[in-house]
Amino acid sequence: MSEKVVVVGGGLAGLSAAARLAYHGYEVTLLEKAPKLGGRAITIPMKGFNFNFGAHAIYARDKSVLRKYEHELNLKVNWRDFSPKKAYYDLGSFTTPMPSTLERLFQTKILDNKNKLRFAYEVIKTLAHIERGEDGVPIGEYLKKEPEPLRDLLLTLASSNFFTNEPEKIPSPLFFQYYSRLFATHHAVAYIGGGWQSIVDGFADILTKNGGRILTKEKVQQVETEDNRVTAVHGKDTVYHADHFIFCIPPKELLTLFGETRFAPLFEEYNRYVPNQVVVYDVGLSKRIESPYTYIYHKGERVFITDISYYDETCIPEGGQLMQAVAYLTQEEIEQNKADEKVATIESVYDKHFPGWRDVLVAKRISKRATVQEIKCIDDQRLMPTKFYSIANAYFAGDWCQGEGQLSELSFSSAYNVTNRILAHRGEEHMGD
Repeated sequence: MSEKVVVVGGGLAGLSAAARLAYHGYEVTLLEKAPKLGGRAITIPMKGFNFNFGAHAIYARDKSVLRKYEHELNLKVNWRDFSPKKAYYDLGSFTTPMPSTLERLFQTKILDNKNKLRFAYEVIKTLAHIERGEDGVPIGEYLKKEPEPLRDLLLTLASSNFFTNEPEKIPSPLFFQYYSRLFATHHAVAYIGGGWQSIVDGFADILTKNGGRILTKEKVQQVETEDNRVTAVHGKDTVYHADHFIFCIPPKELLTLFGETRFAPLFEEYNRYVPNQVVVYDVGLSKRIESPYTYIYHKGERVFITDISYYDETCIPEGGQLMQAVAYLTQEEIEQNKADEKVATIESVYDKHFPGWRDVLVAKRISKRATVQEIKCIDDQRLMPTKFYSIANAYFAGDWCQGEGQLSELSFSSAYNVTNRILAHRGEEHMGD
């Protein structure tokens, strides 16, 4: 008989874990409290436009775990590669090419020639794992030995890849671990045709075609445990029993769910951590505004704008344009309710680089505190393990869990690691390794 798996949470982590296990013959039930699947990775139709809830960029796509799902499960991913030639930094008084390739590095004005060579040398050292950082030392402090222009560029890169306004607080080992992977890729950034909805639908289709069940509007309210095992979870009216349980819900929800069990202390630490939040301001326009940029990063304000429709024409009506702006927030700015100021700043950046956008505005979506990662990777905040020693048959996945990369990549990679462990438990050979 097939082993039973219950997956709690239908975001990217839950969907990818459930689809993979169903594909390999497990009897899978996915429980999602919301009416729709996807969690924070959803696509919202509005006045003919498809707005993605947050950026759907995939970093280091040729090394992405999403590629493993693509090849192993026949997941259809419509990759749309980022164009480095249309990516620029706005330095206030002038714009300059973003140093995203070797050619662009030598074209950019953000560094002088001496520091360009030094930056190339830093890339080589990172790729060779000569530069690894130091435990207990944040990257801002670690880079103090570097010339100020080079240090500033490295922190600017970290700001845009980690979606943070506090890049100097990123642990230095994590910084070099991340960039040793990103610098080695042939496709640093890619978008997905059809947005998040295409990925959500793809995993859901694989899950159901392989006998899995999806139950939406089913909020798990209680967990039953015995000794060192989870024995069941309770929905609104149904109790679900399984051999394995995968929880793809954030630490705050985990603490509530396990609150009456002896396992509650496991989640208390992660419940105290702050999430990574940003301001997102998307605009749908009735016609395209011609621009040399598909990506412009306003360095002084730490705001970037991406012309999403340049890469994914499925998100717009004919002749239209959809752009997404993101402004990073510090914890202090969040506590001081600076989101309205960020909205005004974003509009000024739109005005500067896409003049006339207000005249052709059809639809807009503003989120003043969008969570892009449940646990922000700064200071002593740590990602949660995917497995605890004291709970034998429970696993955890999501962008708050340990894995490779950041943001959505953590969801995919933590789920992949969890499913590897369950497959190994059955004695199967790890798939996709």
